[in-house]
Amino acid sequence: MATEAKMTEQLTDIGRRLAALREIMGITAEGMAESLSLGLGDYLSHEAGDSDFSFSFLYNAAGVLGVDVVDLLSGESPKLTKCAVVRKGEGYDIARRKAYDYKHLAFTFRDKKAEPFLVTVEGGDGKAPTLHSHAGQEFNYMLSGSMEFLYGDAMHALGEGDSAYFDSGTPHAMRSVGGEPARFIAIVLK
Repeated sequence: MATEAKMTEQLTDIGRRLAALREIMGITAEGMAESLSLGLGDYLSHEAGDSDFSFSFLYNAAGVLGVDVVDLLSGESPKLTKCAVVRKGEGYDIARRKAYDYKHLAFTFRDKKAEPFLVTVEGGDGKAPTLHSHAGQEFNYMLSGSMEFLYGDAMHALGEGDSAYFDSGTPHAMRSVGGEPARFIAIVLK
Protein backbone atom coordinates (compact mmCIF):
# COMPACT_ATOMS: atom_id res chain seq x y z
CA MET A 1 0.00 0.00 0.00
CA ALA A 2 2.91 2.40 0.70
CA THR A 3 3.99 2.12 -2.94
CA GLU A 4 0.46 2.95 -4.16
CA ALA A 5 0.29 5.98 -1.84
CA LYS A 6 3.68 7.15 -3.11
CA MET A 7 2.52 6.72 -6.72
CA THR A 8 -0.72 8.64 -6.04
CA GLU A 9 1.20 11.48 -4.36
CA GLN A 10 3.70 11.57 -7.22
CA LEU A 11 0.89 11.68 -9.82
CA THR A 12 -0.73 14.61 -7.99
CA ASP A 13 2.58 16.46 -7.73
CA ILE A 14 3.39 15.93 -11.41
CA GLY A 15 -0.11 17.09 -12.35
CA ARG A 16 0.33 20.30 -10.35
CA ARG A 17 3.71 20.99 -11.97
CA LEU A 18 2.26 20.28 -15.39
CA ALA A 19 -0.57 22.78 -14.83
CA ALA A 20 1.76 25.42 -13.37
CA LEU A 21 4.29 25.14 -16.22
CA ARG A 22 1.49 25.23 -18.80
CA GLU A 23 0.12 28.43 -17.24
CA ILE A 24 3.59 30.01 -17.01
CA MET A 25 4.10 29.26 -20.72
CA GLY A 26 0.72 30.85 -21.53
CA ILE A 27 -0.68 27.64 -23.03
CA THR A 28 -4.35 26.88 -22.53
CA ALA A 29 -5.44 23.44 -21.36
CA GLU A 30 -7.13 23.04 -24.75
CA GLY A 31 -3.92 23.96 -26.56
CA MET A 32 -1.88 21.56 -24.46
CA ALA A 33 -4.36 18.74 -25.04
CA GLU A 34 -4.27 19.41 -28.77
CA SER A 35 -0.44 19.47 -28.81
CA LEU A 36 -0.44 16.07 -27.09
CA SER A 37 -3.22 14.63 -29.32
CA LEU A 38 -5.47 14.06 -26.31
CA GLY A 39 -9.04 14.94 -25.55
CA LEU A 40 -9.40 17.86 -23.12
CA GLY A 41 -10.96 15.63 -20.44
CA ASP A 42 -8.10 13.13 -20.65
CA TYR A 43 -5.52 15.90 -20.44
CA LEU A 44 -7.23 17.57 -17.46
CA SER A 45 -7.34 14.17 -15.72
CA HIS A 46 -3.53 14.14 -15.92
CA GLU A 47 -3.29 17.67 -14.48
CA ALA A 48 -5.58 16.63 -11.63
CA GLY A 49 -3.34 13.63 -10.89
CA ASP A 50 -6.23 11.26 -11.54
CA SER A 51 -4.56 9.43 -14.44
CA ASP A 52 -1.26 7.62 -14.65
CA PHE A 53 1.41 9.12 -16.88
CA SER A 54 3.03 7.05 -19.60
CA PHE A 55 6.61 7.94 -20.38
CA SER A 56 5.39 9.02 -23.82
CA PHE A 57 3.00 11.51 -22.25
CA LEU A 58 5.70 12.95 -19.96
CA TYR A 59 8.27 13.11 -22.74
CA ASN A 60 5.88 14.83 -25.14
CA ALA A 61 4.55 17.25 -22.47
CA ALA A 62 8.11 18.20 -21.47
CA GLY A 63 8.84 18.89 -25.13
CA VAL A 64 5.82 21.16 -25.52
CA LEU A 65 6.74 23.02 -22.33
CA GLY A 66 10.44 23.26 -23.19
CA VAL A 67 11.62 21.58 -19.99
CA ASP A 68 13.46 18.38 -19.11
CA VAL A 69 11.42 15.31 -18.16
CA VAL A 70 13.09 15.40 -14.73
CA ASP A 71 11.74 18.93 -14.21
CA LEU A 72 8.19 17.55 -14.57
CA LEU A 73 8.93 14.55 -12.39
CA SER A 74 10.77 16.24 -9.55
CA GLY A 75 9.87 19.91 -9.70
CA GLU A 76 13.53 20.74 -9.35
CA SER A 77 16.13 21.37 -11.95
CA PRO A 78 18.93 19.10 -10.83
CA LYS A 79 22.44 20.38 -10.25
CA LEU A 80 23.68 20.44 -13.79
CA THR A 81 26.90 18.98 -15.00
CA LYS A 82 28.71 18.08 -18.21
CA CYS A 83 29.30 14.55 -16.92
CA ALA A 84 26.59 12.56 -15.16
CA VAL A 85 27.83 9.63 -13.07
CA VAL A 86 25.20 7.39 -11.49
CA ARG A 87 26.30 4.66 -9.09
CA LYS A 88 24.91 1.12 -9.07
CA GLY A 89 21.41 1.03 -7.62
CA GLU A 90 21.03 4.79 -7.88
CA GLY A 91 19.38 7.01 -10.45
CA TYR A 92 16.29 9.16 -10.23
CA ASP A 93 13.38 6.85 -9.33
CA ILE A 94 10.27 7.25 -11.39
CA ALA A 95 7.33 5.44 -9.75
CA ARG A 96 4.77 5.58 -12.53
CA ARG A 97 3.02 2.30 -12.82
CA LYS A 98 2.77 -0.68 -10.53
CA ALA A 99 4.67 -3.17 -12.75
CA TYR A 100 7.38 -0.73 -13.96
CA ASP A 101 10.39 0.70 -12.14
CA TYR A 102 12.34 3.39 -14.01
CA LYS A 103 15.66 4.84 -12.91
CA HIS A 104 16.79 7.86 -14.92
CA LEU A 105 20.52 7.45 -15.48
CA ALA A 106 21.45 10.98 -16.60
CA PHE A 107 19.17 13.18 -14.53
CA THR A 108 21.88 15.74 -13.74
CA PHE A 109 22.87 16.31 -17.36
CA ARG A 110 21.10 19.26 -19.02
CA ASP A 111 20.35 19.54 -22.75
CA LYS A 112 20.54 15.80 -23.28
CA LYS A 113 20.14 14.41 -26.77
CA ALA A 114 18.99 11.14 -25.20
CA GLU A 115 17.17 10.01 -22.05
CA PRO A 116 18.75 6.82 -20.62
CA PHE A 117 16.82 4.64 -18.16
CA LEU A 118 17.29 1.38 -16.31
CA VAL A 119 13.85 -0.23 -16.52
CA THR A 120 12.59 -3.20 -14.52
CA VAL A 121 9.27 -4.73 -15.56
CA GLU A 122 7.69 -7.09 -13.04
CA GLY A 123 5.67 -10.14 -14.02
CA GLY A 124 2.54 -9.26 -15.92
CA ASP A 125 -1.02 -9.50 -14.69
CA GLY A 126 -2.16 -11.27 -17.86
CA LYS A 127 -3.69 -8.10 -19.32
CA ALA A 128 -2.46 -6.72 -22.62
CA PRO A 129 -0.21 -3.71 -21.94
CA THR A 130 -1.28 -0.28 -23.13
CA LEU A 131 0.62 0.82 -26.23
CA HIS A 132 2.21 4.28 -26.16
CA SER A 133 4.13 6.38 -28.65
CA HIS A 134 6.34 9.46 -28.56
CA ALA A 135 8.50 11.41 -30.95
CA GLY A 136 12.00 10.19 -31.70
CA GLN A 137 13.69 6.84 -31.61
CA GLU A 138 14.39 4.36 -28.84
CA PHE A 139 16.97 1.68 -28.14
CA ASN A 140 16.31 -1.07 -25.59
CA TYR A 141 19.00 -3.57 -24.50
CA MET A 142 17.96 -6.56 -22.38
CA LEU A 143 20.11 -7.13 -19.28
CA SER A 144 18.17 -10.01 -17.72
CA GLY A 145 14.86 -11.83 -17.85
CA SER A 146 12.54 -12.13 -20.83
CA MET A 147 9.90 -9.85 -22.22
CA GLU A 148 7.47 -9.46 -25.04
CA PHE A 149 8.10 -6.30 -27.00
CA LEU A 150 4.92 -5.20 -28.76
CA TYR A 151 5.54 -2.86 -31.66
CA GLY A 152 2.58 -1.84 -33.78
CA ASP A 153 0.94 -5.11 -34.79
CA ALA A 154 4.07 -7.21 -34.19
CA MET A 155 5.31 -9.00 -31.08
CA HIS A 156 8.99 -9.82 -30.52
CA ALA A 157 10.29 -12.11 -27.77
CA LEU A 158 13.43 -10.59 -26.19
CA GLY A 159 15.86 -12.20 -23.77
CA GLU A 160 19.19 -11.37 -22.16
CA GLY A 161 21.55 -9.75 -24.68
CA ASP A 162 18.79 -8.99 -27.21
CA SER A 163 18.05 -5.45 -28.29
CA ALA A 164 15.51 -3.43 -30.23
CA TYR A 165 16.04 -0.09 -31.95
CA PHE A 166 12.85 1.48 -33.24
CA ASP A 167 10.89 4.53 -34.30
CA SER A 168 9.08 5.36 -31.07
CA GLY A 169 6.33 7.18 -32.97
CA THR A 170 4.83 3.73 -33.59
CA PRO A 171 2.75 2.52 -30.61
CA HIS A 172 4.77 0.11 -28.46
CA ALA A 173 4.86 -1.58 -25.04
CA MET A 174 6.79 -4.19 -23.08
CA ARG A 175 5.73 -6.90 -20.68
CA SER A 176 7.74 -9.37 -18.65
CA VAL A 177 7.25 -13.08 -19.32
CA GLY A 178 8.57 -16.22 -17.66
CA GLY A 179 7.79 -15.26 -14.08
CA GLU A 180 10.96 -13.20 -13.53
CA PRO A 181 11.35 -9.43 -13.81
CA ALA A 182 12.77 -8.17 -17.10
CA ARG A 183 15.56 -5.58 -16.79
CA PHE A 184 16.73 -3.48 -19.70
CA ILE A 185 18.45 -0.25 -20.60
CA ALA A 186 16.14 2.09 -22.54
CA ILE A 187 17.65 5.04 -24.37
CA VAL A 188 15.10 7.49 -25.78
CA LEU A 189 16.56 9.70 -28.50
CA LYS A 190 15.00 13.08 -29.09
